[in-house]
Amino acid sequence: MTGVSDVLWSSVARKLINGITGLAICVFIVIHLIGNFALLTGHAEAFNVYSHFLLNLGILLYLAEAALVAVFLFHIITAVSVWWNQQTARTVSYDKVGSAGDPSMKSISSRTMIYTGVILLIFIVIHVKTFKYGPGVAEGYTMMVDGEPIRDLYRLAMEVFGKPVYVIWYVVAMILLGFHLRHGFWSAFQSLGVNHPRYSSIIYGIALLFALVMAIGFLIIPVVLFIRGGGL
Repeated sequence: MTGVSDVLWSSVARKLINGITGLAICVFIVIHLIGNFALLTGHAEAFNVYSHFLLNLGILLYLAEAALVAVFLFHIITAVSVWWNQQTARTVSYDKVGSAGDPSMKSISSRTMIYTGVILLIFIVIHVKTFKYGPGVAEGYTMMVDGEPIRDLYRLAMEVFGKPVYVIWYVVAMILLGFHLRHGFWSAFQSLGVNHPRYSSIIYGIALLFALVMAIGFLIIPVVLFIRGGGL
């Protein structure tokens, strides 16, 4: 009996952690999108001053990055663990597994969460390598602001988003982000216990709207910069 209880609580804990970290990532995504919209203004200095300000946060930046990495790691680990348990459970006996019913909100988004998650992880690694660890002042990507040389991240963004292959990859990744958020946002609230029939459909509707806004918001940026740079 104790063993069954341990497994149950362990499963509940993993889903709870996954839900909390998922919502934390949603908050980060919103903040990141707002910051990226500065690229659309066309004011290179304003965007570079903004990015330079973030880099100069010092210990606060390192703490924020460490916390963000921890959130992503816990989210990935718990997601894979929950998915793996679901896969192994299905091999026991299909005749014991009934329909998930209406509250499960089964969809292509829910069925592909692990796959969209893996692709998005690959995207994040490439994205961070391209921009955070890409060429900077030492490589000549410099802008003088008030007599101080700062990294010209705007120039790098224009160059990267001037490449059709990267823009296509970015747009596809953002579409998959929309699919991932559509189910993930709703599922996070379900994991936190907000799964009453009265609220579930409302939260699911909000999740769909949130996913659309985030996906479209992010994919607009490379498309606009590509066109602005003479790509079309």
